[in-house]
Amino acid sequence: MAQIVVCRGCHVHYFVYKPKMPANSALFNRFFLVLTASYVFISPALGQLAGFSQAHYQWLGQQVFANECNRQLACLTHWNDGEDFPSLGIGHFIWYRQGQTEVFEETFPKLLEYLQQQGVVLPAWLDDPINADNPWPDQASFEAASESQSMQQLRVLLQSTMDLQAAFIVARLEHTAADLIASVPPQQREPMQQVFRKIATSNPPMGAYALIDYLHFKGSGLNTNERYQQQGWGLKQVLLRLHQDSADLQNFVAAATDILSERVANAPPERNEQRWLQGWHNRLQTYLP
Repeated sequence: MAQIVVCRGCHVHYFVYKPKMPANSALFNRFFLVLTASYVFISPALGQLAGFSQAHYQWLGQQVFANECNRQLACLTHWNDGEDFPSLGIGHFIWYRQGQTEVFEETFPKLLEYLQQQGVVLPAWLDDPINADNPWPDQASFEAASESQSMQQLRVLLQSTMDLQAAFIVARLEHTAADLIASVPPQQREPMQQVFRKIATSNPPMGAYALIDYLHFKGSGLNTNERYQQQGWGLKQVLLRLHQDSADLQNFVAAATDILSERVANAPPERNEQRWLQGWHNRLQTYLP
């Protein structure tokens, strides 16, 4: 039996779900072909994912959806209490209003652009993805519009493209790997690449899942706006804590645990981020075999 722990996190409301690995589900049957194709073009920094099977790829998609939504379709269009933006899709992608500025990376317009590139026909009101803004000013108006034509179209879109959303999450790792390595001084690039490769190929599919999920969960660490007291908490910061000779999943989780604890200590008191810390730590534990 899987254990589900309900947690609330910074910009996501997720459920930590650890199924048997690899799991089987009809939900991601089409996910196989999309994800396998995306790995053909993955950055050399990722290295060869030896031993990966189609069941492993399926498991990766299931786990991200379970972490964010407990695999509940109603969660695909959601606005968390206490937040100023909706969280959409299997990955709870953030969507801002026109002119809205937050410290967290907005990802929903990028998802829409990706879907369009894959041949998905978007609803007319979303047909210019990068310039599409969240039309609901607050949670109350979002929930009041739950049966509107726009919301119904949005739900249909998100329910029918779950496999592509999973592939989009994986593709973020592909596109981010080179940026992560390029962001450090030249003498640190080869060590970081080695650390990245060692984690990515650890205990397939667990290592790749750890990188993919942490990137999606807490960002790349490249955005200088995502800082408290000049300290970031993204994938870059975790990788920099690891040494080549000790880069494994256990140490990855330990480093990420420390970094998120430091984030909470550095956060503005009014955010009360301590309430989310145990949930974040629980999610990190799902990275271990």
